[in-house]
Amino acid sequence: MYKLKEIPSLFSQAGIFLVMRGSIKILVLCLLLTASCHKTPSNFELVSEIERERILEKASSYLDAKPITVTASFSERSAGGRHDYFSEGDYWWPNPEDPKGPYIRRDGRSNPDNFNDHRKALIRFCQISGALASAYLITEDKAYVQSLRPHLLAWFVDEETRMNPHLLYAQAISGKVTGRGIGIIDTVHLAEVAMAVEILADSEVASNSEIDAIKKWFKEYLQWLTSHQFGIDERDHGNNHSVCWTIQVAAFAALVDDTKTLDFCEDLYKNSLLPQQMDVDGSFPKELNRTKPYGYSLFNIDAMASVCQILSTEKENLFKYTTKEGKSLALGMQFIYPYIKDKDTWPYQKDVMYWEEWPVRQSSLLFAGMAFDNESYIKLWTSLNGDFQTAEIVRNMPVKHPLLWIER
Repeated sequence: MYKLKEIPSLFSQAGIFLVMRGSIKILVLCLLLTASCHKTPSNFELVSEIERERILEKASSYLDAKPITVTASFSERSAGGRHDYFSEGDYWWPNPEDPKGPYIRRDGRSNPDNFNDHRKALIRFCQISGALASAYLITEDKAYVQSLRPHLLAWFVDEETRMNPHLLYAQAISGKVTGRGIGIIDTVHLAEVAMAVEILADSEVASNSEIDAIKKWFKEYLQWLTSHQFGIDERDHGNNHSVCWTIQVAAFAALVDDTKTLDFCEDLYKNSLLPQQMDVDGSFPKELNRTKPYGYSLFNIDAMASVCQILSTEKENLFKYTTKEGKSLALGMQFIYPYIKDKDTWPYQKDVMYWEEWPVRQSSLLFAGMAFDNESYIKLWTSLNGDFQTAEIVRNMPVKHPLLWIER
């Protein structure tokens, strides 16, 4: 197996010189070159080369960043305390006919006046964790994980700044509810944080007691997600929310070595998520019926591919699992791929917001491309924007740092 630093030599050996800026087509070129090379780079090595420039640039900007947790801001509308995560339902607005009464729903249209400080802090935390952990994987420079360590301690260990391990007050609705199970989707961003914890532990930069304390937080949150009524409601919601619940539970269970819960997630994918959400043509009817059918379809196929990526083993490859009706991740990709490649061919209504911003570097293309040895998927993935900045897009991308998801 080639080491990362040896990959550039593959190109010189084949007489190919890259004159383009960046690494956009390196992966595709590598795939073409492997036929003439006696050693094949791993998926991790190939994606490392694609991601290298983007990740190192991001990581360098975070080296001196200070932790910002939920304790840095507070909303008077929250029914919780200083250490409790709080957010408000995106699509809920004041009623113009009753301005002081309960909010009303406007599906697909986000209310800009909602309290979003905690969500922004959480996504920032995910971005920092993912970039620094990925940079360490690429370079093995411990400076990156040394910078990551205080963020993890601030969020999960430090009594002054830690977040309580529950989501009782997420996606509240003014005048209606102080929190909802549907709010659990907010912490889908912690899946990559959990993966970053594993990388920090492997680096031996943090002490065993610190790693144990961080994992204790995830064990407690995992217990809450799988036992509290909010967690059960989210698990059984029936659309992308159920899939994102599974991403989180699987990622956290993997971190704390909870094999029983991992087995449960595998069974959930096979017997609920895939057969109940996918139609026989590979589409997701519950996403197509929304006011943002394109964005939600992309979101859900990415989320399902992420579940497969976490849970697949040599014994059970969920990418290739097919129901008796013929539903599979492969079928879902066959449905969505043409519309990622050419959005103008989308036969359904356009999204009411953010139509122009999609697609970006959808992780389903990468994960399915690797699983099915499909060069077309991977080539399209490399061509799309990997440095997306729009808040709505970032919020609906469960995978922002793909290296964390690929076995080394």
